Amino acid sequence: MNDVVKVLTSVCSCGDMVGFDPGAQGAALCPEDAALAGSAAGMVTRAIISPFDVLKIRFQLQIERVSSRRPEGKYRGLFQASRCIYSEEGLSAFWKGHVPAQLLSICFGAVQFASFEFLTEAVHKSTLYDSQTAGVHFVCGGLAACSATVVCQPLDTLRTRFAAQGETKVYRNLRHAVSTMWRSEGPLTFYRGLCPTLLAVFPYAGLQFFFYNVFKKLFPSPPKETGNPGGHLRSLVSGSGAGIISKTITYPFDLFKKRLQVGGFEAARAQFGQVSSSATRFTHTRSTSTSESIVSGFSRVQVRTYRGLLDCMVQIAKEEGVRGFYKGLSPSLVKAALSTGFTFFWYEVFLNAMRDFKERRRTNGLTKDLEGR
Repeated sequence: MNDVVKVLTSVCSCGDMVGFDPGAQGAALCPEDAALAGSAAGMVTRAIISPFDVLKIRFQLQIERVSSRRPEGKYRGLFQASRCIYSEEGLSAFWKGHVPAQLLSICFGAVQFASFEFLTEAVHKSTLYDSQTAGVHFVCGGLAACSATVVCQPLDTLRTRFAAQGETKVYRNLRHAVSTMWRSEGPLTFYRGLCPTLLAVFPYAGLQFFFYNVFKKLFPSPPKETGNPGGHLRSLVSGSGAGIISKTITYPFDLFKKRLQVGGFEAARAQFGQVSSSATRFTHTRSTSTSESIVSGFSRVQVRTYRGLLDCMVQIAKEEGVRGFYKGLSPSLVKAALSTGFTFFWYEVFLNAMRDFKERRRTNGLTKDLEGR
């Protein structure tokens, strides 16, 4: 147990910032190490923040106002929605879609951090810019996230579908979801919402890396002789602050993406509607819009389909107002604070653990060579 404590208190002493650092002491790390550390960080973080992700998605997909003062839809606030989901669907509902979500986090973390390390190293070696400046981290972080998004978008769509479906379930498991979506909607359905995702992910991830860099430099580094008890807290606080600021700025694009991803998936969304005696569903074709009634018990259901990003933005602004762009912001900010904070925290822990391991192997190798002589 003491050995574990020593490792955790010392792993961050070799490096202090994410990205390529020419002044870092210890064994050099390659993009493959960054990919491994990024995937491990994503896996651990995803298990922690999954409930907030489910709440955020439910809020985003509800057409009606999310308000406890003027309740209109099924979900009215964080605690009410949590109680509602727990009572109707059980505790496991907060981890709906966890398998594709975990695959998404592992894949995204690996591609993003490997790309970020590669890009910052390329900047250092090919340009006159310092690879550890906040501006470089903004550009490299945004580009790294875009590359990870293109690779992982199908998993994100699957995760959203699973988190959105209530009871009765439309998809039994991951394999059934993939085969059903492929047959009924075609392969391009896995890339629904890619345009707003890329528009959002570049500034979002760029701002995450930017503000993480800024906050880390604002907080003084803990003395090396005391180990690193404050370094972990520094990473958590810096990452959490970066996540909150970047999510608030780019949140509307995340909502547009979720609305577009569940297009053609209205049946599972139907139970999230208002409480009334009739139901109205609006479906849009390319040239006209029609309305039809859906009666399910005593629920009034409002469902929308969108022709594209611009149509989605216009309809939300017209029918839900500007506040509609920020539905689900509360759980999203909690999730962003935890997700970004823990991602950077675990990434640095795992990365520096690998650096420490490589350094020990190198030191042991040199010791054996000296003893052999």
